[in-house]
Amino acid sequence: MIRTICFKERRYIEELRILTRATALDCIIDERFDRIVYLIREGDMGLAIGRKGSNIRKMQRVLGKRIEMVEYAPEIEQFTKNVFKPANVIGVAKKSDGKLTVYVSPGDLGIAIGKGGCTIEKARLLLGRYFDIELGEVLEGDDTHA
Repeated sequence: MIRTICFKERRYIEELRILTRATALDCIIDERFDRIVYLIREGDMGLAIGRKGSNIRKMQRVLGKRIEMVEYAPEIEQFTKNVFKPANVIGVAKKSDGKLTVYVSPGDLGIAIGKGGCTIEKARLLLGRYFDIELGEVLEGDDTHA
């Protein structure tokens, strides 16, 4: 998949690299929720977050926006789990209509939705961009969906 990154996104990616020494594969500027979502290279998440979240706080001060980070994974199931963290995703199913249904642990539905639907919106953006699939429903599941 080929996607061009605009100047502002490149600047934010470079800022992350300078401040944290971590590599961001992509950056989404989400004006609706006033945040920047970074897609971090596999294995660089610890470097990007920093000790006790110090790098995220530093980035938020420098850029003046809320920062969210998601670790990249080549498989759709692991990628989806990473997008919805800290909610516990227990299963992912592709439905006949081509949409993806995500099952989370009982009690984690609020975390998976996020305030005002911000986590679901982040998942829609990233899943559409990297796996060309639409997010359908996010439901509470049980162990049968694992």
